[in-house]
Amino acid sequence: MSPKAPITQDVMTIPRKLPEGKVNLVGLTRDQLRDVLIEHGTPEKQAKMRTGQIWQWIYQWGVRDFGEMTNLAKAYRAQLAENFLIEIPEVVTRQVSEDGTRKYLCRIAGGHEVEVVYIPEEDRGTLCISSQVGCTLTCSFCHTGTQKLVRNLTAAEIVGQVMMARDDLEEWPTPGAPKDETRLLSNIVLMGMGEPLYNFENVRDAMKIAMDPEGISLSRRRITLSTSGVVPEIERTAKEIGCLLAISFHATTDETRDVLVPINKRWNIEELLQALASYPNASNSERITFEYVMLDGVNDSDEDAHRLIEHIKRHKIPAKINLIPFNEWPGAPYKRSSNNRIRAFANIIYQAGYASPIRKTRGEDIMAACGQLKSATERARKSRKQIEAEAGLNR
Repeated sequence: MSPKAPITQDVMTIPRKLPEGKVNLVGLTRDQLRDVLIEHGTPEKQAKMRTGQIWQWIYQWGVRDFGEMTNLAKAYRAQLAENFLIEIPEVVTRQVSEDGTRKYLCRIAGGHEVEVVYIPEEDRGTLCISSQVGCTLTCSFCHTGTQKLVRNLTAAEIVGQVMMARDDLEEWPTPGAPKDETRLLSNIVLMGMGEPLYNFENVRDAMKIAMDPEGISLSRRRITLSTSGVVPEIERTAKEIGCLLAISFHATTDETRDVLVPINKRWNIEELLQALASYPNASNSERITFEYVMLDGVNDSDEDAHRLIEHIKRHKIPAKINLIPFNEWPGAPYKRSSNNRIRAFANIIYQAGYASPIRKTRGEDIMAACGQLKSATERARKSRKQIEAEAGLNR
């Protein structure tokens, strides 16, 4: 067997230096922020303190104007404004579903667009964020997969999606006010456009910012990273990010998964399961989520359910299985499994001792449901025939 190619991709990442000559402070790690402050005139002895102060203003209070950072000297604030800016993705459109789901189309550097979805529930508010412009994985059931990969998002553009949503939800606290533990945005899922583990460093840095206790301060257990199975980066995810893990599994045989999730041709089911079995954070309290989209006549048989259980039990993986009714999009090559078939599949898994929640479809009326994300303007440029051709129906 020939050695596998490295997992890097030939995609462009935008540098921190912006056209105005100013540096965007959003997305920098604490060490990077400290270094860039020193580089632009902050005395080295003050740099650690200044880093902490500016960090809190940006990520705890959501302040974008250096002039409002009142615990900094006026002259220093002017120096900051001369050299830096605090910039996040621009909201182009905002749609609200009948069920309260919000979908944002955001413009980033270069005029590219990504979609972000906020899903309110009784006990939580989940933000589904993107990690790439487009996607390279071409999963055949996913609308995002019909859009070509343009580039990786920067750490600023990833954590900026969280900041943008907090702006819209008006959730930034007032400096000096008592801490309110009630959160409208309580959870993050990296399940939007792109494969997070093909953009590991930027995703890691952005999530470290989101978890920092002096900023947005989300627990690592409130962040779930979903991967299609980039096996070499799975252990690294536990060690360097520490978040929960979800796997876009979707099939129980290599033959079917090769079609539904083509990355399976590179790292097959057995290789993926072995990586999950050794995931450092996997435990009964931090189970790995198996995401399984229900496709009529493709992967929804009783035999598939039993095979799925056998895979998990054989590798002793602490797991729960999220069953996802397929969310159809124009030109989609599959149909959703019937409600009876989904319930029967779920019951087999439940009887085997595993949680098998059936995901409630959210935001379907605004094309915000799982697997439906794709830039609205990109979609508008294409005819139905083109979309069907990209989905492989006209082969």
